[in-house]
Amino acid sequence: MGQNDTPHKRLKVSPQVAQIVAKGAPRDVQLSAARGALPLSGKELLTVLLFFCGGKDAELRKTAVTTLRQLPTAVVLPVLQDDGVGPHLLELVARVRGSEDELAGAIIVNPQVQDATLLHLARTAPSAVLERLANHQGWLERCPEIIDAILENPQAERTLKFRFGWQEPADDQTQAEVSAEEPTEEELPDTGETTGEADIDEEIDGEIEEEGELSKYQISLTLKVSEKIKMGLTGDKEWRSLLTKDANKLVQAGVMKNPRITDGEVVAIARNKQSSDEMIRLILLNKDWMKLYEIKKALVMHPKTPLPKAIRMVPFLNQKDLKDLARSRNVQTILSTSARKELERKAKRS
Repeated sequence: MGQNDTPHKRLKVSPQVAQIVAKGAPRDVQLSAARGALPLSGKELLTVLLFFCGGKDAELRKTAVTTLRQLPTAVVLPVLQDDGVGPHLLELVARVRGSEDELAGAIIVNPQVQDATLLHLARTAPSAVLERLANHQGWLERCPEIIDAILENPQAERTLKFRFGWQEPADDQTQAEVSAEEPTEEELPDTGETTGEADIDEEIDGEIEEEGELSKYQISLTLKVSEKIKMGLTGDKEWRSLLTKDANKLVQAGVMKNPRITDGEVVAIARNKQSSDEMIRLILLNKDWMKLYEIKKALVMHPKTPLPKAIRMVPFLNQKDLKDLARSRNVQTILSTSARKELERKAKRS
């Protein structure tokens, strides 16, 4: 029995994915998921996009295709390299991003790939991908039609065609080049029993194999750096609080650039002596945050604040905080001395 003749297998999804794609799920949640704005792992995100691309909702479908097209390779590639990934997901990526050599290469060597997906790549992919496909002898033996598809592909190099017995046409006329078009709704893979809201709802209710509920901390342990950065940029308060403790500076920067981060969260970061040099630097660069008195006060006392910048903020402190700074043994002597001098100047003025 060929791989295309194998019976359809139901998709196994996590509880997070099940809640998002279920019939009756909040519209704003589904749109956020389609935009890639929810804290999901790479595999969960691609699975959600697969449901939406194969569904009936035109807006979700269009948004999901756009998101899939824009996802970083670092997010998509590990999913395609998983031998347990579903063939429908491989087909979806092949149709939307099959022209990308690295992603197409991972699809070609994945044992779950179906003949129809390989044929699509053979007909539409650029020459670099066709070379990868031609070098996989196992697929050519299983599906000889791949050779014909490569020969018909106007992007195939002549040297590659000659390997398969191709002969130069007598009139030496080549076909007009045809670039791979964006997938239309008809071309996107049908997810079988999982396509359509009614079928999705049926699986959610009874036949989806759910993984155990994971905390966001547990989920974060499985995320790649690129996924953590994305979560930092788009995640909720719990994700931001969690990722400020990550050792990677790019992840920390993602949290600080999250448009939903509040002044209160920034104050807490400035007060936390464990906050990194990078987070302190980003706070100092933000003019709106630096207008806040509590942030100035916290940064003066913070050991990671560059000394020249801390000294320049001392005159902005009120009398009570200046007295505390002057008596503090937890700051450099030059700072406590600067606080005493500022108290003396203010005393003279008054």
